Amino acid sequence: MTVRRKFLRNSIILGVGAPTLLRAQSLFAQSDSIDVNRAKEWPTMKYTTLGRTKFKASRLVYGCGAALSRKKNDQLLNIAFDAGVNVYDVGTSRYYGSAERNLANFVKEHRDDIFLISKSFLNASENEEPSVDRAKELAQQWRRDMEQSLTQLKQEHVDAYYTMDAKNPLIVKNEEIYREFERAKRDGKVSYFGLSTHNRAAEVLAAAAETDWYHLAMVAITPAGWYDWNRKAVLADSPPMIDLKPAFEDAKQAGIALVGMKVARHLAPRLFGGQNAKNLYESHYSETLKNSKFSVFQKSYAYVLEHGMDVVNSDIQNFDILEENFLAAATSGEYFD
Repeated sequence: MTVRRKFLRNSIILGVGAPTLLRAQSLFAQSDSIDVNRAKEWPTMKYTTLGRTKFKASRLVYGCGAALSRKKNDQLLNIAFDAGVNVYDVGTSRYYGSAERNLANFVKEHRDDIFLISKSFLNASENEEPSVDRAKELAQQWRRDMEQSLTQLKQEHVDAYYTMDAKNPLIVKNEEIYREFERAKRDGKVSYFGLSTHNRAAEVLAAAAETDWYHLAMVAITPAGWYDWNRKAVLADSPPMIDLKPAFEDAKQAGIALVGMKVARHLAPRLFGGQNAKNLYESHYSETLKNSKFSVFQKSYAYVLEHGMDVVNSDIQNFDILEENFLAAATSGEYFD
């Protein structure tokens, strides 16, 4: 393995936001040439049902937002697809630049065989108590962003559209926004309602479960507990992930599929807000996982997949990152009883 490839592998940022990525883009400009034959030797991908959607999803979700924000990468997308990855997550151009446009050709080629997710954030504060008129305004914003995403993707329909960066339980439970989703569904624009959250995730997930409206929730989670986006660390008062099982079960009882994100962000170098701490989560692992040949990133992925997450979302910048995360998602069950 070349020094450059080692650096890329050790600098993996799982679930990194677009602004951080763009500041560091030169570090990820190109990886070594792709060895397609290596992908042919990968194990078989594992699949799970995404809650009430009934879709049989690969346990690895290809995060396309930051990865495609500046350029296309159809070759890597097709390698992932051929290996069995069938869920692709992207997001609004207001945050992810050209990502939706750069995904469009791949989506056109494989639309009948993939689960397509996009998302956008509402311009609302964490503690806002929206009036009816304000809620209608937010609902219209959600609809406009969804329509724009469809235009960028060159599609008439997206499988799921998330409220991105959900952090206000009152807005999560607001009927005006849900009614707009229902109208969009009747119009044939979208099938499933979802959210992503990395602030107040416990409260947001509980609120979503109460409503019986949501089909998917993407949460920032680590083996040590909830990930705090503001501090770029595990949430100070979070129980470890193993103790969050009741919250996950409540969501699943409500038909919500759980998507993990930021699962190893805390392990990334300090340049990107991580701690560069190889042993940060080791105390949560079994001896089998500790002694495995997995990298620190793969261990984190395997752990969250076996402790409540249905699937895990990865920002895939290059072939090495795809390979590493694919192997973790496909074989995680081998390291747990």
